[in-house]
Amino acid sequence: PYDIPMDTITLNDALKLSGMAETGGQAKLLIQSGQVKVNGVVEIRRKKQLKEGDVIQVGDEEFTLELEN
Repeated sequence: PYDIPMDTITLNDALKLSGMAETGGQAKLLIQSGQVKVNGVVEIRRKKQLKEGDVIQVGDEEFTLELEN
């Protein structure tokens, strides 16, 4: 087996794992409705690749992405 480094994650997965969205469908709706910002810019691509240190904002909630190996 190969050790695949986890240095990126999709916006959709980040929203689910952070608890900002309960399901992939809810994450999709948040993203497509323009309610999600990445590093201060509205992002409408669910598959946008995020890296450690990116700041994700949904409404008044905000978090900085931290990835574990």
